[in-house]
Amino acid sequence: MIRARLSTMMFLQYFIWGVWFVTMGTYLGQTLRFSGNQIGNAYGAMAIAAIVTPFFMGIVADRFFASEKLLAILHLTGGVVMWFLSMQSDWSRFYPLLLLYALCYMPTLSLTNSISFQHIEDPARDFPVIRVLGTIGWIVAGVIVGLVLHADALALPMRIASVASIAMGLFSFALPHTPPKAAGAPFSARDALGLDALQLLRNRDFLVFAIGSFLLCVPLQFYYSFTNLFLNEIKAPSPAFIQTFGQASEIGFMLLLPFALRRFGIKGIMLGGMLAWSIRYFAFANGNIGSGMWLLYLGIILHGVCYDFFFVSGQIYTDQRAGERIRAAAQGLINFVTNGVGYLLGAKVSGAVVSRYTTTGGTHDWHSIWMVPATMALVVLVLFALTFRPRTQPSQRLSAAPPPIPA
Repeated sequence: MIRARLSTMMFLQYFIWGVWFVTMGTYLGQTLRFSGNQIGNAYGAMAIAAIVTPFFMGIVADRFFASEKLLAILHLTGGVVMWFLSMQSDWSRFYPLLLLYALCYMPTLSLTNSISFQHIEDPARDFPVIRVLGTIGWIVAGVIVGLVLHADALALPMRIASVASIAMGLFSFALPHTPPKAAGAPFSARDALGLDALQLLRNRDFLVFAIGSFLLCVPLQFYYSFTNLFLNEIKAPSPAFIQTFGQASEIGFMLLLPFALRRFGIKGIMLGGMLAWSIRYFAFANGNIGSGMWLLYLGIILHGVCYDFFFVSGQIYTDQRAGERIRAAAQGLINFVTNGVGYLLGAKVSGAVVSRYTTTGGTHDWHSIWMVPATMALVVLVLFALTFRPRTQPSQRLSAAPPPIPA
């Protein structure tokens, strides 16, 4: 019964995110006529929230509120904010509401994980089965928006997200009670802010890994922010739906990851993930809806390699380098570097590049746009290959921590 409730929670959590996030770029670009810089800044709002979230969780959420009640409050509030957000057409009103929504949503990612971990017997065995419902929720959202409603350029996905968020808020009250884990404990700013994880940066291999992860997040944001707009602009069939092929491949490559780690080691796997990002962008740069449609599908399906082989394997590496005492703080540090600062810079850069290659008619030179992140990812790959030399190979145990961003 508890596992069913936790699985439902994960399904709704990622359905809410996937139903509006993927198509927002198309809605902002084609319907509201926002600029590339504005679209990039819109996606950067989630990165700003990711920067703030660890401090909110460490100082407030972990000390004063039961997780399921805080989850309910945040989703109920977020649902109301999202509804008003869907009604805005002026950037000066749209962006503050989007940022407010992001600040409501991003802490719920950690809260759903925390609730799950406290109510399952064996996280390594049970959590992946529960977490995969989140990926399925993301896929279902894409099917509904892209294949059923054809609503990529409409405000409708945001309104669906609003209703789903309110439903999630109400459902959260039925989740098992999860008291704050640090309630009554003496307050320590060092523990609350996760500062102990900074000691890992003294190790050269971990420092190179952190810098490489940060740099790779800059070209990565091109995919999250502008792929749906790109596919819609070139008239690809049901863009939001075909993008769900990436999540399907993510499930498959996740199953292959333990075997690949044993065969190629952590460095080889992470380099493979970086290479896949570069190949994906080269495919997008040269694909079209005619004879080059296979390149578009290739770029989408490579998502499993791009995501699992770099981010999930990176979590495994972080987990092993940190050890038990600072494991949570170390994962928070990498989340701050990648989901936060890295994606925020990526949002700025991708927005500027798209604006640079926007024509007077409002269309885009997508070949030139995609060549920028393709080249950036390739440069990061070469630098990482030359400088990353892990002294020990992490064991092949998959971390119970979830991937930082489904896409």
